[in-house]
Amino acid sequence: MALEIRQADESDRDAVARLLDEAFRSDPVSSWVFPDPEHRAAVHAKFLGVFVDVALAEGRVDYAADGSAAALWLRIPAGEPEGEDEVPARMRAVADPDNERCELVGRITGAVHPTSEEHEYLLMIGVSPGRQGEGLGSELIRPVLERCDREGVPAYLEASSERSRGLYERLGWEFTGEAVRLPDGPTMWPMWRKPRG
Repeated sequence: MALEIRQADESDRDAVARLLDEAFRSDPVSSWVFPDPEHRAAVHAKFLGVFVDVALAEGRVDYAADGSAAALWLRIPAGEPEGEDEVPARMRAVADPDNERCELVGRITGAVHPTSEEHEYLLMIGVSPGRQGEGLGSELIRPVLERCDREGVPAYLEASSERSRGLYERLGWEFTGEAVRLPDGPTMWPMWRKPRG
């Protein structure tokens, strides 16, 4: 049975943030940003809600109709961005003002984000913990990758775990060769996918 996918809108904002909170609660990067599990439980959804807000305002959120999965996408133009990216500071301000890691993770990944070509950026994808391993993530991503291939547009992401890196490799992404190492924390793998002819 094919996954029914729709575009999320503002009315879905909190549900998508909750889904991402559940999906990433034990992720290595989230655990680094918020080392204390109780504190993470209290602020993690606010932190990830900023990603949802950005995708709703500037990109799109592909959302499984049954609420089991969501993918946040941004179309990034070629060229150096104008001015400083305000999103990392907003994430810190909204979620946990005294925690510089909230902002640092965005600054570090932003510093290695490619700028030479327009591309689709998979900002984040989350699958409900009880549904992980069923192929929902691949099904959610595939229509965008098919469009990228038709339009000749590459795609980019940062994998936050070895498991997710393997999934993305199966879908055609390749590690850029420059890992992101968070200070005293986990590794992230920037990955680039060339369009397939």
